[in-house]
Amino acid sequence: MLWLQRTLKDTASMEGVGLHTGASSRMTFRPAAPNTGLVFVALDGGREVRIPALVENISRDQDLTRATTLAGDGVQITTVEHVLAALMGMGITNCEIVLEGGEPPVVGCASARPYVEMIDRAGVQDQGLPALTYRVTRPVTWRNGDVEISVEPADQFLLSFHIDYDNPAIGIQAATFEIGPDVFRTEIAPARTFALLKDVAMLQDMGLVKGGSLDNALVFGDDGLEGGQELRFADECVRHKILDLLGDLALLGMPIRGHVHARRSGHQGNVAFTRILAETERKQPRIYPPRNPVQWDIVSIMDIMPHRYPFLLVDRITELEPGRRVVGLKNVTINEPFFQGHFPGHPIMPAVLIIEAMAQTGGVLLLSAFDDPRGKLVYFSGIDSARFRQPVTPGDQIRFELEMIKLRGSMCKMRGIAWVGDAKVAEAVLMSTVVDS
Repeated sequence: MLWLQRTLKDTASMEGVGLHTGASSRMTFRPAAPNTGLVFVALDGGREVRIPALVENISRDQDLTRATTLAGDGVQITTVEHVLAALMGMGITNCEIVLEGGEPPVVGCASARPYVEMIDRAGVQDQGLPALTYRVTRPVTWRNGDVEISVEPADQFLLSFHIDYDNPAIGIQAATFEIGPDVFRTEIAPARTFALLKDVAMLQDMGLVKGGSLDNALVFGDDGLEGGQELRFADECVRHKILDLLGDLALLGMPIRGHVHARRSGHQGNVAFTRILAETERKQPRIYPPRNPVQWDIVSIMDIMPHRYPFLLVDRITELEPGRRVVGLKNVTINEPFFQGHFPGHPIMPAVLIIEAMAQTGGVLLLSAFDDPRGKLVYFSGIDSARFRQPVTPGDQIRFELEMIKLRGSMCKMRGIAWVGDAKVAEAVLMSTVVDS
């Protein structure tokens, strides 16, 4: 699965009261530049305090019994998990979350659905760069008593959760979801926070749930839901636990390529597990992403393109405007296998391979329009107006510039130009279609 960096097209705001503090607050989602990440901007006494949504900004002695709290520069923000789950679940990788008040507002219900509606109002903007992801290469497990969280390798981001309550209205529930915008919007975001009636008084004594009510949260008594409430899903409780887990895993700072399994976990366990992943990820020496984080490196290209040696003919993508244009590079060396026969003693890159490299660059643009390009191939359906102006020889670097002329479903038409330095070496109009492999 390919994750592109995404932000919002516009701002969106909401006002309400915090679930636990009961205090009035206002929150605004603001677009952010590539590689920003998810960052809370707390407005505190006339100053803006930036607190990146990273697990390092949670104190190790922080009480996370009922909510996840970030801190920085003397400011605390609590109950961040629903907001982070909404942004992560909807594929937003770069966003500034401006907060007036110490807790995100609850409007309508204590779930992620109101925040998804904010994202919908603002609109989503692809930023043309691959997102950094945590690729699970070996199983990792955290355990504390009967609470356990683990992750195993997988091509996609999967969350599984198992809960077991002695309340018969909840009982044993288990669910698994592949995390993506469509699934999150309909299957996870609407799931509301819940509590047992016998615990409510204790939570109130702790100074919590001051903004909670039967109008925005589920409360389970011995005989079922209180106050005539109705479930949105038969397993709404475990879905909300998945929502919380997703929000806490967002503190890793990147999507996960793996299958996370959780059993009877809460925020304390979720954060402890995320901290293990973060410590592993932050310590390892990183070659990729590239030295220039606003370009696609070869690993990112191989994530989206099925081609491999000796037929992967694009080395780097330097610009990508989704749906509009792409610029890529091909470094030509004497080690290319085709130079053995084209031509001995007079190496020239075959014109047909220049066109192929041009098409592969365009293929990155086309496949990036798919949320999941796995199992997709780009077929040529036509080549028009091909011209070859100058030969390409070992030592050259070809710069391919392609612009979209027409895009309809899985079919497209692009105009491409190949440059070596300031010299135009080839040009063509390419027609392609995406098919399942």
